[in-house]
Amino acid sequence: YLNTSRVVLHSCSRLSRHEGGIALVTALLVVSLATVAVVATASRHQLDIARTANALDTDQAYLYALGAESWAAEILARDRQRGDIDSLNEAWAQVIAPITLDEGVLSGSIEDMQGRFNLNNLVEDDQISEPDLVQLRRLLEALELNPEVADAAADWIDLDRNVRIPDGAEDDDYLLQRPPYRTGNTPMASPSELRLVKGFSQATYERVAPFVTALPVRTGTNLNTASAPVLMSLVDGLSQSDAETLISDRGLQGFSDVQEFLDHPLVSGKVSQADDLKLSSSYFQVTSVAQFGRGRTRLVSLLYRPAEGRTGVIKRGVGGE
Repeated sequence: YLNTSRVVLHSCSRLSRHEGGIALVTALLVVSLATVAVVATASRHQLDIARTANALDTDQAYLYALGAESWAAEILARDRQRGDIDSLNEAWAQVIAPITLDEGVLSGSIEDMQGRFNLNNLVEDDQISEPDLVQLRRLLEALELNPEVADAAADWIDLDRNVRIPDGAEDDDYLLQRPPYRTGNTPMASPSELRLVKGFSQATYERVAPFVTALPVRTGTNLNTASAPVLMSLVDGLSQSDAETLISDRGLQGFSDVQEFLDHPLVSGKVSQADDLKLSSSYFQVTSVAQFGRGRTRLVSLLYRPAEGRTGVIKRGVGGE
């Protein structure tokens, strides 16, 4: 009997120690899980704080950029009051050196969009404008690109679905793409639409982008702000060196009147669309770059300056045109 009792007591003692070990392990496991949960919560909280701070910095940077946009509108309005001729020696054409603000930096520039080729000029009164199509071809040639892709650009904008032979493109071409899409058949909202047009690869688009725009109405070309390739597109047979000579001769002050340009020996008798030549502009692109703390914003705004009245924003985009 005594031997049996000793065996039973020994077994109970071993069982108690075993249960105690399990309880200790369980307690340690609970503490570990709680610690992991607390650390994860704290880390997530710190991440949320950092994300919120970055968002606030970005919002402040965006407000700085809007301030630069308003400043540009005021500069353009004052410039209109001084005269009707726009040239590159005026205040609006100067690049703003980085300005240090409270915890931030702001810089920007204004560019005359009528110094570029307006892609929406390709269609006038619901019909393709042949003179403007020729001008786009000349521009592409000046940039050493295939001029025939101009037909596809015209087809992208015109209202009908008839393909220009042999280099145009309509739905039948684009529906075969992956993914498929349809022709715009409406004025372009942005020159970036060219990346969807047949024949315009990314490299082609990047080459032509600095020289084209997509304005909401038909516009003339400002001779005082046009670049060499744009001038080459205006004058039949004008070479790169000839265009650079024209730019040198006009100087920062620009031409005093259109006839001065037309009478230039390099131009005389070679311009077919003199009515579209201008010395003043109404559409300007403002690029504002603002940094505040860790936030950074690049705001691109298209401004319209009427002959009379307030200069207003047509559209704006963050990060690009």
